[in-house]
Amino acid sequence: MIRIRPTVRRLVAVAAAGGVLALASCSSSTTPGAPAAGDTFVVATAGEPDTLNPVLNYGVDGASLIFDGLVARDAQNRLVPGLAAELPTVSADGRTVTAKLRDGVVFHDGAALTAADVAFTYRTVLDPKVDSTLRSDLEMLESVEAPDPATVVFRLRHAYAPFLQRLTLGVVPARALSGQDVNKAEFNRKPVGTGPYQVESWTPGDRLVLTANDRYFGGRPTNRRLVVAFVADDNIRAQRMRAGEFDVAELAPKLAAGFDGSAGYRVERVPTADYRGVMLPMGNPVTADPAIRRALNLAVDRAAMVAGVLGGAGEPAYGPVPPTSEYAEPAVTGKPTADPGAATALLDAAGWTPGAGDIRARDGRPARFTLMYPASDSLRKELALAVTADAKKVGIEITPEGLTWDAIDPRLNSDALIMGYGTPYDPDFVSYKLFGSRFAGQGYFNPGHYKSSVVDQALQQGRDQSDPARRKAAYSTFQKQLAADVPWVYLSYLKHTYVLRDTIDGVTPRVEAHEHDVANSLWWNINTWTRR
Repeated sequence: MIRIRPTVRRLVAVAAAGGVLALASCSSSTTPGAPAAGDTFVVATAGEPDTLNPVLNYGVDGASLIFDGLVARDAQNRLVPGLAAELPTVSADGRTVTAKLRDGVVFHDGAALTAADVAFTYRTVLDPKVDSTLRSDLEMLESVEAPDPATVVFRLRHAYAPFLQRLTLGVVPARALSGQDVNKAEFNRKPVGTGPYQVESWTPGDRLVLTANDRYFGGRPTNRRLVVAFVADDNIRAQRMRAGEFDVAELAPKLAAGFDGSAGYRVERVPTADYRGVMLPMGNPVTADPAIRRALNLAVDRAAMVAGVLGGAGEPAYGPVPPTSEYAEPAVTGKPTADPGAATALLDAAGWTPGAGDIRARDGRPARFTLMYPASDSLRKELALAVTADAKKVGIEITPEGLTWDAIDPRLNSDALIMGYGTPYDPDFVSYKLFGSRFAGQGYFNPGHYKSSVVDQALQQGRDQSDPARRKAAYSTFQKQLAADVPWVYLSYLKHTYVLRDTIDGVTPRVEAHEHDVANSLWWNINTWTRR
């Protein structure tokens, strides 16, 4: 069984003292605003990937800094040519997609990129012996061929409207992985790509060091070296940013707000499609009850969470399709503030009556459950506490519990969890696997074992249809059914918050997905950044 984290990477705790020593050589001063030594940038993030192989889910939406796809995304998330000389063409029936490669692209080791490498990459994802979480994303792909060194032809089983968006997948060199067990290959830690940076070293639990690829087809990077520091604890990451160790750090909204007005720093609040919510498992007799789920959905005060927990860096959330999407269904939007009266009336009608300690019960079973969250994530902790307080007001007792991901894993079908996902791209991305019945229990794909034939049919229609109106109708049905069943209580869409030295130029924020650590972060175009 494939198991992935809800952040699609493993969070690794880092000792503060060890990290300080490890990065000391990367900074010429601990004075805020002082540049790092030479042309090195040091960025800090909460988590590190399990692998650096795109076939195994590293940086598949582009901006991985190490690899390139046939297409890329610009600052507005529009598709632009990547390794392809121009955007691939789609046949009239939508089932044949043809890409022509750029001339002169080479991998980090100097070998030329060919269509055979592209074909190998996609065939490897489809290989059942490879533990790729991407295989279901490419179910529509029947074959991929390389009729000549510069041409790639994809043949689809059926038309799939967002297929070009799937071509952001980083291309790997066939010669490096052919004949190997891809799941255990050394390439996964020491990869060779075509991107603006190549891997110098990866110290697990500490940092990833990248050096400039001067042969990059997009132009020689302005920075010679990039250090990505992995610091799981939010507070430690903030302390080390203030100590001058980092040029940029991803921080929780409240911690980032502490840098507002501080000399030598500026704060970037980046809009996202990244939501946080409470996953309610169907294996727990309390959270499986529709009345409990719907009551909790009414009880949570989203406006207060955005103002308090997020410090205003976000907006209320009611479903997995962001309000900025053309596929968003207005009918699922609720009230941002809590409605405890409606919640208690619903619970009364369902037979959940007040009992000892004002905790409701039905047939001797108290309305009580545990809400897990990753202990190192201060934002999820605060959200868990806010949900707990709101639930108590309507007679539902929640016990918040901070755990490691390894401790969370075996409890996914019995205990609720503060989770995060989301994408600004196509609604087929993420939601198909997160809510489809066939994925129930596959790690963090549908971890709560939610099953709905209406949702399954709508999600399948959404990916099978090429007509925009029919796709919109399918995703409308999906969102309405999800809102009725409440397998999740959505809380908020975040703004990702970063603290930067104020001497950095060239930063170009764009709407971000949930996954935004090494790849797709504020530093997606760091190869063009400069210092004053």
